[in-house]
Amino acid sequence: MKHRKTHRIAAITLNAGSGAQVTHHLYPSRTPVLALDFGTLSVLVTTSAGDQVTASDVEFARQLAREADQFARAVERSFHASTGKRGMAA
Repeated sequence: MKHRKTHRIAAITLNAGSGAQVTHHLYPSRTPVLALDFGTLSVLVTTSAGDQVTASDVEFARQLAREADQFARAVERSFHASTGKRGMAA
């Protein structure tokens, strides 16, 4: 993990099981929303203001995409190493 600028006071672990989903929602009169659904719990990721996008919002979205891609690659490597299977997981 990268060095944080602030001290973490709490952490929540959400395990991606068979019911976990990630979706993005586009709205005509507000900024996009990314939904992380874990069964009955949803985490919504939004911009700093619901009606406009800042440069910081764009940078965060890009960072989120990069880190999610790296996470997916690491999970795929672990899956392949543990199962001996190649290609994408079903």
